[in-house]
Amino acid sequence: MSMTRRTVLQVAAAGALLTGCADGRPSAAGASPDPAASKAPPEHPPAASASARPALPPLPPGLPAQIEHGPRDRPQVALTFHGRGEPAIATALLTEAEKAGARLTVLAVGEWLDEYPQLARRILDGGHELGNHTQTHGNICAMGAAAATAEITGCADRLRKLTGSPGRWFRPSQARLATPLVERLARQAGYEHVLAYDVDSLDFTEPGTGAVRAKVAKDVGPGSVVSLHFGYAGTIAALPGILDDLKRRGLRAVTTTELLT
Repeated sequence: MSMTRRTVLQVAAAGALLTGCADGRPSAAGASPDPAASKAPPEHPPAASASARPALPPLPPGLPAQIEHGPRDRPQVALTFHGRGEPAIATALLTEAEKAGARLTVLAVGEWLDEYPQLARRILDGGHELGNHTQTHGNICAMGAAAATAEITGCADRLRKLTGSPGRWFRPSQARLATPLVERLARQAGYEHVLAYDVDSLDFTEPGTGAVRAKVAKDVGPGSVVSLHFGYAGTIAALPGILDDLKRRGLRAVTTTELLT
């Protein structure tokens, strides 16, 4: 690995001052809707055509419309990251996870992909999963139908252009669960399920590395879907410890699709 954990922390600390992906509160970079978000993303080579990657396995029948966790009888968890922030931080975090054999699920903000389109390839090439976390990370559950649809389809279009697929998962911004309206609009956009979570690390409150690690260790169990963020120094610093804790408990970090199939 080209970047040590100390370097990760240094980069993360600097990056956290610049941006973030806070649920329920504005981030330092781009909390207000960005007029540029409505523009087409810059030209960039697609990560790979959809046909170049193995097709995702079908999901089992009977899953709820909004998924909060997976089966409780298997030693697996899904670490899900809200995708936003400095690319160096995101890359370092992905590399750290790969060193431990972990696979992540990244719910990307569309305007983040507009700015850093290369990260779509980086995420998928690492064996991770990539999904939709709205175009601008506004409070989607407070929006009307037209604005909410634009948030969902705007990010889906970016994903499709960069990867050949809109991704399997949609997660509402600034909310754990979608309203019935947002759930319906997501389904109309092609997302069969909304991906919620049952463990909130609260890393966006920046409680410190130890607190993030302790919160996850306290609440996680077989089948858990854990909410984390790319844009915070404490999250990056806490990840090695979180992965160590999971390993000691016999739990394996897998993608959300792997968790459910």
